[in-house]
Amino acid sequence: MDGITLNLNPVILLTDEQFFQLCQINELIRFERNADGTLLLMPLVGGLTSNCNANITAQLGLWNRDESLGVAFSSSTGFTLPNGAVRSPNASWLRRDKWDNLTQKQKERFALVCPDFVVELRSDSDSWQRLQKKMQEYLDNGSRLGWLIDLETKRVEIYRHKQDVEILQSPASLLGEDILPGFVLNLKGIW
Repeated sequence: MDGITLNLNPVILLTDEQFFQLCQINELIRFERNADGTLLLMPLVGGLTSNCNANITAQLGLWNRDESLGVAFSSSTGFTLPNGAVRSPNASWLRRDKWDNLTQKQKERFALVCPDFVVELRSDSDSWQRLQKKMQEYLDNGSRLGWLIDLETKRVEIYRHKQDVEILQSPASLLGEDILPGFVLNLKGIW
């Protein structure tokens, strides 16, 4: 099951605040909002995907703590992209200056900003094609680097701003390049 798309537009057009409140009230449902206003309800993931996600987020968080160049986020964070979609990548990072330019209220909601770096993990319930479109959407809205990781096939697609997608098979690590200088994601604990 890839998720369910729910179209409430004929009945109600949810404001940003209403969508935020809907997510807060239904905290056990993972919502994203597409650019056309439809809602994507995604199933919870199993332990394997969750453990890998925690490993990635921890590595990113430790690097960020030491480098202090920005802010790292977990999979429970929503971002309102410039196209109006609200997305929640498995892990993400935003440059410090972008974060500091947000108001306190914006930081407490689904901030109108696209992360500079995103990671999406493919779980058993995810469609590869939907995730590829999502990665392209991040780039189209301002991300500069993204990793799409398929745990089952050990395939990684690397998305870079204004470049072709690079495909790696079973890499031991991934480099943060000039976006996350010095960050190396060790995939030993992921595979």
